Amino acid sequence: GMDLAECLLLDPRMSQSKQACAGLSDIKLLFSYMQLFQVTDRVVFDLSLARGLDYYTGVIYEAVLTQAGVAPVSSDAQNGAGESVSVGSVAGGGRYDGLVGMFDPKGRKVPCVGVSIGIERIFSIMEQKAEASAEKVRTTEVQVLVASAQKNLLEERLRLAEVMYKKNPKLLSQLQLCEETGIPLVAILGEQELKDGVVKLRVVATREEVQPP
Repeated sequence: GMDLAECLLLDPRMSQSKQACAGLSDIKLLFSYMQLFQVTDRVVFDLSLARGLDYYTGVIYEAVLTQAGVAPVSSDAQNGAGESVSVGSVAGGGRYDGLVGMFDPKGRKVPCVGVSIGIERIFSIMEQKAEASAEKVRTTEVQVLVASAQKNLLEERLRLAEVMYKKNPKLLSQLQLCEETGIPLVAILGEQELKDGVVKLRVVATREEVQPP
């Protein structure tokens, strides 16, 4: 935390470097802001951190997922022991005040800070968590799919809500789509339901069906 920056500022050799003092002062300022936002428990000042691009002009940073954020998985290499699989940092960036000015004819200094996110690494971790969890990962925001129990009910389905994009899909195919994409409810239309002016609701996970009186 900030204690390390304060300790280094008091170091006789470190204090002789104006550049080091300026950087450490910036770190102290950053930590004072983090205290205001109450996020100091999520940030570590790491002197060993280095990034390979030379356009950074100030603080650099990387984001990693904590152990609690990664699902434990086991493998033969780990002798079956459940351990968190590390993928390194999932985001990185820093300050680069001189970068934009390189492309400005007048060479103006433009304050900049940025971060890039490792989408592939995040997806890898999400897949690990999905495999370790019995919970189904939803791939759609749809809450209810309207399914037809018989053929030639496309227009009736379209009048209600989200439907499968086939004219006469099989009921089983429609229910399987709900299971695969994580849609929690399916409203089933059939000839009898249309005659009675109702729909049959099925909870996809439990297959429990409810039909209004």
